[in-house]
Amino acid sequence: MTPITEVDGRRVALSNLEKVLYPATGFTKGELLHYYATTSGVLLPHLRDRPVSFLRYPDGPDGQVFFTKNVPPGTPEWVTTAEVPRSEGAARMVLVQDLASLIWAANLVTEFHTHQWLVRTPEEADRIVLDLDPGAPATVVQCCEVALWLRERLAADGIEAYAKTAGSKGLHLLAAVRGASGERVSEYAKELAVAAERAMPRLVVHRMTRSLRPGKVFVDWSQNAARKTTATPYTLRARREPTVSAPVTWQEVEECRAAGQLMFRAGDIMPRVQDHGDLLAPLLDAERAAALP
Repeated sequence: MTPITEVDGRRVALSNLEKVLYPATGFTKGELLHYYATTSGVLLPHLRDRPVSFLRYPDGPDGQVFFTKNVPPGTPEWVTTAEVPRSEGAARMVLVQDLASLIWAANLVTEFHTHQWLVRTPEEADRIVLDLDPGAPATVVQCCEVALWLRERLAADGIEAYAKTAGSKGLHLLAAVRGASGERVSEYAKELAVAAERAMPRLVVHRMTRSLRPGKVFVDWSQNAARKTTATPYTLRARREPTVSAPVTWQEVEECRAAGQLMFRAGDIMPRVQDHGDLLAPLLDAERAAALP
């Protein structure tokens, strides 16, 4: 029988709690749910009011992995959903607004991915994201070098950037913006990527072409398109170990000297939150959002 628990007055069915999802570490589904419950205080603000795409891996990262964008079958009626625009027409997606809906979604075994806009203003981006993806033998060390250059370039335009790990190989830069469409933010992000390549041609590439990427950092600007999503801060990733897309300080970026230095797992996150709070909290402050040049 599937156990039922009560979360903030909602009945949530939990299943297969002893199932090992990450064989390399023995990390179970129960531990995954515990992780999301304990980090909900910092995770939920980054999910709230943003349509969510789920990357599901019910049998662990070595099993079937698939994206779910539409409202999944069997979604409880109390989970908030919203109709959102898509290029192929409107669709209905989930909004993870509270702890109960977070635990319900986590029980599906998910990475959380969100757009760079809020559900009430899908025509206006409120974040810009740059995904720094290293092509071997480049690592996150080279991503940090590029991130520091981009931080200064953004600052020159009056935009304050923040960093988080991708939870895999690379680094994400984010900033709060206002008053621009996804198309305009994408254009600006591409301008930044091109400028970085011109400044560091031996280190940076702004095109997705695979043959250009070995030994360089691909600055992926395309995730700013309205239809695209990026791994949400604090989400677990479907990797060999339960790694997390974790916010990092600029001091950590500056001091990164080894590929594994900015790799954080589920157990690392709450001690970091206790030490630093939510390093990405400024992204949630509309008054700190900058207009694009």
